[in-house]
Amino acid sequence: MKLDFRQARESDIPELVNLLADDDLGAAREDVSLPLNQRYPDAFRSIQRDSNNELTVVESNAVLVGMLQLTFIPYLTHTGSWRCLIEGVRIAKDYRGQGLGSRFIDWAIARASERNCGIVQLTSDKKRPDALRFYAALGFEATHEGFKLKL
Repeated sequence: MKLDFRQARESDIPELVNLLADDDLGAAREDVSLPLNQRYPDAFRSIQRDSNNELTVVESNAVLVGMLQLTFIPYLTHTGSWRCLIEGVRIAKDYRGQGLGSRFIDWAIARASERNCGIVQLTSDKKRPDALRFYAALGFEATHEGFKLKL
């Protein structure tokens, strides 16, 4: 399957929101109503303005089939290295199980290497056991316990 990776465009936002909402967890927290909630374009524009954030999509035959966000973070630890945080990974339902997710994560790791990152990290909700197995199979290790506080 031929894949094209590109930076997301503002015109992609409705499709991206639908991808984010395309499971039980996402359906409970995303707003797929039209007109589009203004918070989505506002967030998109903030991501676009920040040189340490990239919102990337993957297309197959000109059809948007996946997305992820990369955030590049400078650290004092690990001798002042950079990290790449991968978040918001989604593959359209009809395209899952075909190796697309693995290829997308491989692309993201290569992008992190281009940006001289020493670590690639990500989080996945504990309620997504398939995703946890997927990341473990790609070599990611659950080395830390994560905490969140909603404001």
